[in-house]
Amino acid sequence: AEGGKGLSMADCSAKYQVAKTGNKLNGMKWNDFRKAECGAAADDDDTVPAPTEATYTSEPEKPSVAAPKGVKFPTAISKKFASETPAKGRMHTCLELYYANKDANTLNGLKWIQKGGGFYSLCNAKLKS
Repeated sequence: AEGGKGLSMADCSAKYQVAKTGNKLNGMKWNDFRKAECGAAADDDDTVPAPTEATYTSEPEKPSVAAPKGVKFPTAISKKFASETPAKGRMHTCLELYYANKDANTLNGLKWIQKGGGFYSLCNAKLKS
């Protein structure tokens, strides 16, 4: 597993899909795979799903906090998610930008889901406004 340490989220997700397709996960879930195979730190965000594993269940809570300075949010739903329902399109657009912020080290401690408003709820609120 040492060869795969320090992978970006996109690269790790691709590696996860290859392992999943080849039935080589042995029951391992995304966050466990990420830590074992991609060099994810123990303090990494366990609330965020893999881009390919994200499933929409419900709207996130309305945020009660402001985003940390430097975090980038989308201004519209990504064109590649235009065929999805608006709620799913927002979720996938937000997830994509969450990983872009993570890879650029601009989350400044913001997790995908957290009390008071994580990236998902802040992003979703911006896309709905």
